[in-house]
Parts: sequence; C-alpha cells; structure tokens
Amino acid sequence: MTEKLGPGYDVVVVGGGAAGLNGALMLARARRSVAVIDGGEPRNAPASGVHGLLGREGMPPAELLERGRAEVRGYGGEVVGGEVADVVREGDGFRVVLRDGRATRARRLLVTTGLVDELPDVRGLRERWGRDVVHCPYCHGWEVRDRAIGVLASGPMSLHQAQLFRQWSADVTFFTHTSTPPAGEAAEALAARGVTVVEGAVESLVVVDDRLVGVRLADGRTVAREAVAVASRMVARAGFLGSLGLRTVEHPSGAGEHLRTDAAGRTDVPGVWAAGNVTDPTAQVGAAAAASAWAAAQINADLIAEETRQAVAAYRDPFSAVSEERVAMVVAGDRRHGL
Repeated sequence: MTEKLGPGYDVVVVGGGAAGLNGALMLARARRSVAVIDGGEPRNAPASGVHGLLGREGMPPAELLERGRAEVRGYGGEVVGGEVADVVREGDGFRVVLRDGRATRARRLLVTTGLVDELPDVRGLRERWGRDVVHCPYCHGWEVRDRAIGVLASGPMSLHQAQLFRQWSADVTFFTHTSTPPAGEAAEALAARGVTVVEGAVESLVVVDDRLVGVRLADGRTVAREAVAVASRMVARAGFLGSLGLRTVEHPSGAGEHLRTDAAGRTDVPGVWAAGNVTDPTAQVGAAAAASAWAAAQINADLIAEETRQAVAAYRDPFSAVSEERVAMVVAGDRRHGL
C-alpha cells in the first residue's frame, strides 16, 4: 500500500473498503486527483467470502479489496495506509490530518469509513463473529442453512431476524436473553413458524474443537446450536468529523447511529459526502459500492460547477490572464508569439 501522501487532492476518500475504493475509481476515471486513506480494518474481514455481489460471489474480502486498490491505482488514484484523526475547514477546502502527523488538503471529502458492530456482552460472541456467529441472512444464511440456529435477542430487529433465518432453517431457537419475552401476535408468529422460544439470560457460547456446539444460559442450561445470529448495534466511524460539527445521529431503524445524508450523499456540511455503511448500516457490499459511485459522480459535478464559475469570472475580468490572451489574439493574431 502506498505510504506517501501528497500535498493536496481534488478529493480525499476516507475509508478503503469497497465503498471507498469504488468512489475513488469513479473519481480517478473522471481525471480527478484522488487519495484513499485506508485504516486497514474492514468490517467484513472475519468473513470467509463476499456474498450477493454478482461476478464476485464467494471471493475473500481481502482479495476483493486488493483488486480494487489495483484498479484505483491503474487510473492514477492513490491508496495510502493510515487513520484520519481530524478534518478542519481550510479556505474553500479541508485539511485532513492523520494520527501519525501526516496531513494533506482536499477540495472535497468522501467519507466511507463504515461502522463498528457493538455486540452484547456474551462470552464467545466476538471471537466467533463472522464465522458461526452471524447477523445478516443475506450475507450468511446459505452458509448456515439447515443447521440448528439460535437467534439472540439484542434489539428492535431481533424478532424480524428470527423470522428471516427461519427461511434458511427449520430449526431456529429464539433466546430472549435480557429482553422481555415475546407476547401476543409476536409470540403467535414465532409459534406458527415453529420457532422455539427460550427465556433467560445467555451467559456464553459453547465451543468444542473450534466449532460452536451450543448456547449456555446463566442458570446452567445448555441448548445445542450450530450457529448464532445476533443483531449488533451498528455505530458509524465518524468521530474525526467532530471539528466540522458533523456528528452521527440515531438511525430510523433503531439499529444504531449513522451519518445523515441526502439522496446524493451530501452531509449537513458543504463539501462533505458520505456513502456506504457509515450512512446506511444495512447496505451489503454491492449497495455500499454503488452508493459511493453515485456520490462520487455528484462530487465531480460539484467540482465542475465550481470550476465553471471560476472560469466565467476570469473570462469576464478585463485584466485577467484569460482576457488578455483573448485581446492579444484579436489585435496581434499569431504575431503575439513574436513570429
């Protein structure tokens, strides 16, 4: 990965996952100077493969990113390892400061830093995350199909999650953990689909020979399970934007915090766009990459509009270099070159 950071760029992309790289690819192909600052901690690193991405189904995440970096560099973009510590307004652009002290300037900023999955305090969840502890049925459902699946209640999406995973397996158990047991229509819906409800706090996962075999409750009971689904609280990685007054807000789904943007990817701060999981926590790789490509196109259009305004102002100024060249052409023609 390139380590040298230039003095300034049209666009700095903060975040080197699929979203950031796809946005950078669009910008580099638009002949923009662009640098991707990659912290090297992709959310899907624990997963064995990327799913639901046409033409790249099952590809290891690290391989997908390496291909993406090569494509960005192939069009003149730069990929720089590092973590952004702060971004401050500087003139009509931004000063981007990395934790190691390196800094650069950007006319525009595209934030694609993704999110952090906050898991319930149950022993073993984090260690098995992305393997036999999963969250998204569209990402992992096929891999755990027909297994004994446990769904750990952890938030407002947990009941929905249990119904979703029932599509991939007839053996689904819903662990209420510290939540109120489902009642009324919610309980009826689970029963109708054959989902077993187990009440009581979950203490830990049971792992034998590096394989999940059960869920242990605080009262000592153990329920045999081969996979566990849990809805994490998803929190956008955006603390470095605090100096700009840009902060995360609660996502409408209640699933966590995100950066709010409009349909074009613009944030509340002029000149700053965001795309991917940092603004849409539920986006899979393909959707995150597509959103970043769209945001990149809007950034390029915004830069073109700025450059056009500047060109028109120079064109109208009778003492500008542009105007003087135009007058010289009229008066002297080719003789202005001394020929």
